[in-house]
Amino acid sequence: MLPPLAIALGDSAGIGPEITAKAWSARILHSLPPFFAVGDPRAVEKVWDGPIARISDPAQAVAAFTEALPILTVGDVGDVVPGFPDVESARCALQSLEVASGLTRSGAASGLVTGPVSKAQLYRIGVTHPGQTEFVAERCGVSGDNAVMMLAGPTLRVVPITVHVALADVPHLISSELIVAKARVTARGLHRNFGIERPRLAFAGLNPHAGEGGAIGREEIDILMPAIEQLRAEGIDAVGPFAADTMFHARARAGYDAALCLYHDQALIPIKTLHFDDGVNTTLGLPIVRTSPDHGTAFGIAGRDEANPGAMIAAIRMAAAQAERRAEAAANP
Repeated sequence: MLPPLAIALGDSAGIGPEITAKAWSARILHSLPPFFAVGDPRAVEKVWDGPIARISDPAQAVAAFTEALPILTVGDVGDVVPGFPDVESARCALQSLEVASGLTRSGAASGLVTGPVSKAQLYRIGVTHPGQTEFVAERCGVSGDNAVMMLAGPTLRVVPITVHVALADVPHLISSELIVAKARVTARGLHRNFGIERPRLAFAGLNPHAGEGGAIGREEIDILMPAIEQLRAEGIDAVGPFAADTMFHARARAGYDAALCLYHDQALIPIKTLHFDDGVNTTLGLPIVRTSPDHGTAFGIAGRDEANPGAMIAAIRMAAAQAERRAEAAANP
């Protein structure tokens, strides 16, 4: 049996504690593997009256899991109120992420699942990383170009080439080199984490109608096509660039394993439209498995028992599947 998964609870004032507890409650229904939460147990107690087992070592989680939600205590939520984030909830989220990442890197946990955080609150306490993906990548010693954020649901996987940047900056940030680097990591990750032997990558154009042959933009001609040609020369199945508005209907999705998009909303609007309640954020290119629910802190409903745990359950299941696939590959090189 693999070690349990580690779940960083995220911002204590958000829905992370609630959806983690609800995932434990649904463990039998969804055949979830053992996991333990990392954070302040009081954050869970504020929103859930189920059983909690305070543990001091991840090795205790498996035995405790059948009867209670195991929690490794980290941080101090103090008087944090669900729905009202502050610097204390941000500090607790950061400590939880740091510890859970370290336990996964050490092998004490087989994978890392990260609860939603508030970037605005983390910036208030001095965090400079654009998101948890970049934080975890840095802790794993992986550069930004070698870590890829993929959003995945049952019928669609997308990769944003640029992520948390202003839309006006995107044309100046994309390059053939960046696209090739992200595509290589995506192809390797689809093989390593998802077991796809020959991944098929489809690229979205930047401009309407993919530039109309240069009539309404040349990024497709000058940047995307050279990148796609290089990837093909390396043996990667890469196609495009396509008009983004025709890439996400059911017939189009059947033709690729991942869609690579040039900016945040181009990738996240279709995945959240199709899989709002079961979409998963997973990081490719890391030495560890990392997933996260593909939604935010939802402060507006925190503490009201309204949060849907579907994406957290999906993130746990995906992390477990990736960990098992990696373990099998290591055992049978």
